[in-house]
Amino acid sequence: MTADDTFGRLDDDGYPAYTMGRAAEMLGTTQGFLRAIGEARLITPLRSAGGHRRYSRYQLRIAARARELVDQGTPIEAACRIVALEDQLEEAQRINAEHRRAAQSSNPAAVA
Repeated sequence: MTADDTFGRLDDDGYPAYTMGRAAEMLGTTQGFLRAIGEARLITPLRSAGGHRRYSRYQLRIAARARELVDQGTPIEAACRIVALEDQLEEAQRINAEHRRAAQSSNPAAVA
């Protein structure tokens, strides 16, 4: 892998670029919080060859949303479930929009 490949991957939302310590620092939380949401299976960090957790920007956004809910008094298990459902809803809406666009492009006379 060249340096250009590495820098290009940093733009990838799914690239596990952040260590647990850096992720916790960026979120203003503890490593224990990241472990807890991992145990609740909200996010599953990738592991380095040495077994260290690595987080992507996408996972950090998910963790940040869970932290917002926990900071508002929501139990961590409930916060993880809420965030998972929000994520599933967002994905379903994205897929529906794609299907609508595909249907409209194949039949321009159709009304949405």
